[in-house]
Amino acid sequence: MARRLPSQPPVLPGFSYVHVLGSGGFADVFLYEQNMPRRQVAVKVMLSEVVNDQVRQMFQAEANLMAQLSAHPSILTVYQASVSSDGRPYLVMELCSASLSERYRREPIPVPEVLRIAIKIGSAVETAHRAGVLHRDIKPSNILQTAYGHPVLSDFGIASTLGTQKDENSVGLSIPWSAPEVLLDETPGSIASEVWSLAATTYSLLAGRSPFEVPGGANTSSDLMGRIARARPQPIGRPDVPASLEAVLRKAMSRRPEQRPASALEFVRELQLVEAELGLPQTAAEIAMDDWALGTVADQEERTRLRPVSTGSSPTKAGRRRRRRAADADAYAPVGTVRDRSGPDTPFSASTPKEASAGMRRTTWILAAAAALVTVLGVVALVVLLRTVGDGIPVVSDIRAELGGQGRVEFSWPDPGVADGDRYQLTLTEDGIASNPALQESTRFVVDADPGDTVCLSVVVNRNGTLGAPSAEKCVDVTGG
Repeated sequence: MARRLPSQPPVLPGFSYVHVLGSGGFADVFLYEQNMPRRQVAVKVMLSEVVNDQVRQMFQAEANLMAQLSAHPSILTVYQASVSSDGRPYLVMELCSASLSERYRREPIPVPEVLRIAIKIGSAVETAHRAGVLHRDIKPSNILQTAYGHPVLSDFGIASTLGTQKDENSVGLSIPWSAPEVLLDETPGSIASEVWSLAATTYSLLAGRSPFEVPGGANTSSDLMGRIARARPQPIGRPDVPASLEAVLRKAMSRRPEQRPASALEFVRELQLVEAELGLPQTAAEIAMDDWALGTVADQEERTRLRPVSTGSSPTKAGRRRRRRAADADAYAPVGTVRDRSGPDTPFSASTPKEASAGMRRTTWILAAAAALVTVLGVVALVVLLRTVGDGIPVVSDIRAELGGQGRVEFSWPDPGVADGDRYQLTLTEDGIASNPALQESTRFVVDADPGDTVCLSVVVNRNGTLGAPSAEKCVDVTGG
């Protein structure tokens, strides 16, 4: 079917028409020059043939939503909204480039750039969710770029307020980036379906195609819907895309919504861990910290609660080197030996007293050593305190480990004074093999190990993608069941 011709651009006071930028199902977008202040702007104008009371309400809702959210650096800025002299509503918006929607089809976009875009757009989606708004049409063509290369999310035209969706079956959607439960009319949209769309969009920017599109195959709407319902995306097929990133995207596109990250922010955190794995500078999550910046915030805490996540699996135990333990060591540590990496194990042994004077001298030396130890501990505590205050991010200390039967090891540590939004980033090392870092809120971590394993844990506080100083590494030698 041939594309329709764009509508006649309206006469807008204070603006001079330049040329057409694009056309959609409900509106055209024109380039205008604003007279005061002088700048070029994009003006979205509704089509006269689709304007009715419902469309006017939708357009007014879009204008209000965009105005409420556009202070976010990754959401398109709206300058003003009104109705033209011929009765068509219009929005005056920041002029941005739509080149990304063509570029990803034409050439491979570097992985670091895709991660940066996905984290910034994910932050925008999280901000919208905290304001009670679903975008409901996240896809590559709705990611624009400013003149300075910053990605921004656009087109809240079919956005809906959380908890107020009723009888919205006629709302348009983009099949390749829509979650299966949306395509099957199980829900008109949810936070979980937005996470799915974020992952599908990220996949597309990496693969040059939508997740369930088969190159050279049948890709009709019914074909895509059938594949999406089965939720088995094809491998991205790029050697520079790490397996951990593909695992994050597969998890976020799970068929069951409860298996996906619980929020857009949790998805962002997993992408930040991939950045850390690749040794890239971590892209900051841009989230409004105060309620006044979000407008109306309803049930925010429930919608954005994070769960422990991991971007990789534990290394296999097959083929690990087993070290023998002495029989007398088992007598004192039937399950294992706990030690810090800061120094060697300190053995204790019983001895027979010799003479009273020698005992007194030994006691004196012990007391002196204890006094010195107290002094050293005080200095260490002061250094830790100063470091914590100086960096602004608390440092985890005093990691404890309790050993249970069948190789079960429970690590725990006291809360060092984390702030709201802080997470613990854990790195587990088993027999010298480090797993990918994992984020969690709890001060407890449990791992199952085999006899002969050496299990070590280090913990660092992650504050909006910025890491504090790492803790001392706590290690456990598992020697028996």
